[in-house]
Amino acid sequence: MAKKQMNEMSFLDHLEDLRWHLIRATLGIVIAGILAFIFKKFIFDVIIFGPTHMSFPTYEGLCKMSQLIGMNDTTFCAEKFPFIIQNRTVAGQFSAHIWTSIYAGFIISFPYVLYQLWSFISPGLKSNERKSSRGFIVIASLLFFLGVLFGYYIITPLSINFLANYQISDQISNEFDVSSVIAIVRSSAIASGFVFELPIIIYFLTKVGLVTPQILRKYRKFALVIVLIVSAVITPPDIASQVIVAIPILILYQVSIYISAVVVRNQARKTAKENKKPKVKP
Repeated sequence: MAKKQMNEMSFLDHLEDLRWHLIRATLGIVIAGILAFIFKKFIFDVIIFGPTHMSFPTYEGLCKMSQLIGMNDTTFCAEKFPFIIQNRTVAGQFSAHIWTSIYAGFIISFPYVLYQLWSFISPGLKSNERKSSRGFIVIASLLFFLGVLFGYYIITPLSINFLANYQISDQISNEFDVSSVIAIVRSSAIASGFVFELPIIIYFLTKVGLVTPQILRKYRKFALVIVLIVSAVITPPDIASQVIVAIPILILYQVSIYISAVVVRNQARKTAKENKKPKVKP
């Protein structure tokens, strides 16, 4: 029935339907953003500025690992970072509060945003396609949150540790603007969240026939180069950080190949099953 209704809808009806889904998704982000705005002490002191303290779990873990391999003189084991965070504009703290709340609202409400997107797309799919895509929201949300955690606990502290300790002269003291610190945390978390959606993207590209496991295997070497470039862009320019970031992305790529192969195999079985059905003579 839903399929029939979608076919009967005009282009303007589709636009109107899309508009309401976008409105509801925006309201979800706003409501979650208001909650983040209210709990500003937790958002900023615990989350945003957490990686700027040496008591952050990532630094403690890396410090212990460094000591195990005999590297006692490492920046991961320092008492504090050699910088201070400051605000240099009149409305800087208020603007940081507003925009951070909006981004936090998007991350928190991501499953609901996906639900609205899926609610708009799914009526146009066949019943078997909707059935095979069951669990899309849960899996996509899980991957996104895993990516956000990876960006927050791995990429962000590696970036802050490298940049805070990088020095071209003893005459220069580091006084970072609050917007710069927030930008590192925000971009690392959200960018990683979207990168971790790679298996979902490959799944749908395979479903529509734009990607096959053979293509993914054929261009694996090129994908490796691209992954290393991406790792170099989003992490400090040291080999260890790039490897740490590249490993999970390469694992995701390999998982995407497996997912693509499963989709192709299921489509082939379905086609073979349909061909075996006896044709009814008119």
